[in-house]
Amino acid sequence: MSCWLPGCPALSMCRGLAALPITCLERAKDLKTRLGILLHKPELGHKTGSSSKLQLSSRRRDSSREVLEWRESFDQLLKSKSGVNAFHTFLKTEFSEENLDFWLACEDFKKTRSKTKLASKANRIFEEFVQSEAPREVNIDHETREITRKNLSGATSTCFNEAQAKTRTLMEKDSYPRFLKSASYQDMTKQATSRSTSKRSHT
Repeated sequence: MSCWLPGCPALSMCRGLAALPITCLERAKDLKTRLGILLHKPELGHKTGSSSKLQLSSRRRDSSREVLEWRESFDQLLKSKSGVNAFHTFLKTEFSEENLDFWLACEDFKKTRSKTKLASKANRIFEEFVQSEAPREVNIDHETREITRKNLSGATSTCFNEAQAKTRTLMEKDSYPRFLKSASYQDMTKQATSRSTSKRSHT
């Protein structure tokens, strides 16, 4: 702002500022900048912190609920990605993870649309899991093995259905109950229950 009239307040202010040492003006500008940052920073930090805490709390509630749902049914366990991972870790301790790996391979196989890929995938799965003396042979009866072998001649998305169903039943009736009783799952449920109890006591 400038003014050429005598006695103008603006002119007096400009003269007063001009009389100040340059270092004082620079310090004043620096102080103003810092003050502006301090005024805005806590507000922004508070919002970000609250938002991240809410998201973390929500994730914990979801995971706690999920862990407790695994014991409701084998289907609930298989629907959960973290449930499948936990079950797979448990099966490794029993040296029977090939059953779950075969089931997962079949699920992936069903999503294949290309006929060429379908045939090559079918052969690969059969050689790895189904045929006699396969590197990771699953525990199915001879009749189911032969039916699956015949299905390969005209591979479709359903050619492993019977073998997959037998393997699933075996896991559900045999491995799944032991998983629910395992120390690792018991620890997970205790943590999930304590988080749920803590959440209820705070509301």
